[in-house]
Amino acid sequence: MDLHEQLKDIKTQLRLSMNGAVSQSMREKGLVYKLNFGVELPRIKGIAAAYEKDHTLAQALWKEDIRECKILAGLLQPVETFLPEIADIWIDTMPTVEIAELTSMNLFQHLPYAPAKAFRWIADERELAQVCGFLTIARLLQKKGDMEDRVANEFLDQAVSCFLAGSYAVRNAVSAALRRFMEHSEEHAFRACRCVDGMKDSSSESERLLYEVVSAVVE
Repeated sequence: MDLHEQLKDIKTQLRLSMNGAVSQSMREKGLVYKLNFGVELPRIKGIAAAYEKDHTLAQALWKEDIRECKILAGLLQPVETFLPEIADIWIDTMPTVEIAELTSMNLFQHLPYAPAKAFRWIADERELAQVCGFLTIARLLQKKGDMEDRVANEFLDQAVSCFLAGSYAVRNAVSAALRRFMEHSEEHAFRACRCVDGMKDSSSESERLLYEVVSAVVE
């Protein structure tokens, strides 16, 4: 099949798998897409499994303003041809927290340049860039688990700053990365605890929440 036929076939499968109740539930929770078939993730992965990873197909899927196509793009994009500048384009056009989470898991964490990009994203002021950055770092920490001192200091500075000023989604992403960081070693846990020293009884709700996140890992 050529690209046009592949896209047509994928959209047909998505329509046949449409779940209106799931789509409506997502809209009520604020997950708004131009088009959302409400197809559940196991079915989307099943559709992806029928195709070879293909750069042209993945890029075409990403350009579609359809929830399921965005998810499939992350599943079908080959790492080898996903250049850093393309990663930036995807970050610039990231539509929702859901897609940010899934693309970080399915694609971003596997990129050879993932560490450098992730640190650029967490320093970005945009919510979804930060979400992608911290979730990618969380995945990398799960696999490798270590950081050089300078990098660890930068990570903790950004984590504290973004948690205190960020949205609910950013806080969740920061929490996931902090947990992976602290679980690596007692030294990492000590560093994180030092960052929240004095926040337990702070007048700032954000600082108290961050203290609770760090304390929960230690306990």
